[in-house]
Amino acid sequence: MTDVRPPAVSADGGVLHTLFRSEQGGHEQVVLCQDRASGLRAVIAIHDTALGPALGGTRFHAYASEEEAVLDALNLSRGMSYKNALAGLDHGGGKAVIIGDPELIKTEELLLAYGRFVASLGGRYVTACDVGTYVADMDVVARTNKWTTGRSPENGGAGDSSVLTAFGVFQGMRASAQHLWGDPTLRGRKVGVAGVGKVGHHLVEHLLQDGAEVVITDVRAESIERIRSRHPQVQVAPDTGSLIRTPGLDVYAPCALGGALNDESVPALTAKVVCGAANNQLAHPGVEKDLSDRGVLYAPDYVVNAGGVIQVADELHGFDFDRCKTKAAKIFDTTLAIFARAKEDGIPPAAAADRLAEQRMADARRG
Repeated sequence: MTDVRPPAVSADGGVLHTLFRSEQGGHEQVVLCQDRASGLRAVIAIHDTALGPALGGTRFHAYASEEEAVLDALNLSRGMSYKNALAGLDHGGGKAVIIGDPELIKTEELLLAYGRFVASLGGRYVTACDVGTYVADMDVVARTNKWTTGRSPENGGAGDSSVLTAFGVFQGMRASAQHLWGDPTLRGRKVGVAGVGKVGHHLVEHLLQDGAEVVITDVRAESIERIRSRHPQVQVAPDTGSLIRTPGLDVYAPCALGGALNDESVPALTAKVVCGAANNQLAHPGVEKDLSDRGVLYAPDYVVNAGGVIQVADELHGFDFDRCKTKAAKIFDTTLAIFARAKEDGIPPAAAADRLAEQRMADARRG
């Protein structure tokens, strides 16, 4: 489970100051974790539990400073509150970060120590995979607590969540087509997919089955070859810059790194729809208005890529793929509702999504 929203908190004024500023998140609890024996240094941030226990993944990353790690945990946990709310889950938002290069310091001892900190919260925080952590890691973490998801099927989990993530993005794309062109299909449309790895290659399969013309790009030659070997009709752009300038492109699907929509890329877009699996696609506040001003329909990333969190949440109740797929299919209706709210309020879809999520959390607080 990965990051979902643009930064809400910056280093200006210091980390501690930001913890208590409601306009920058108003987090309920932030836990600093340290285990000298294993070398663990981690931060667990619980943003909001109005809807239920906080749910969000564990990121393992070599942060430049402890302050940077805390700020990342704050931003990511806030984003999970919004993502879980619009996914219709009975979960609030939380996130954890482990400080250090996972290639150098990740050990079983460290993961077990981290799991004990998760256990100490008594179920207020439920963890899962994120950047730098994998299903095998969650299997280890789960040995010390019962609030770990994203485990392997052999250990009672659901395994890889990329299948339902891609399915949810496809539903968001169908909703975008319905809203803009009056028909919930990509048949005959040209779709550019930037990043065809774990999620992107599943998305390409959905698009081809739906009759779309697909153009792809990826920094990894093996990822492109995997698709081209099965679907030689798929076109390849040399890089993302070339992809977004493709003549006749109807839909742009960023499925790689965050910040894909920025001051350089937005003016160059030829597509009329942006809908992809990447997290934090808006490089900074204001980009959503730039898209709207250019007549580009933006399907908010944290709405359409919620299939993964739907899956790991379901794992807590005994994973059932068909049940999860039914829930992920509702991303179509949620996306349409966001577009309708945006039109009614005269605001960009990203702002409308925020309002809907905030309304659900506020209603829950009122009981």
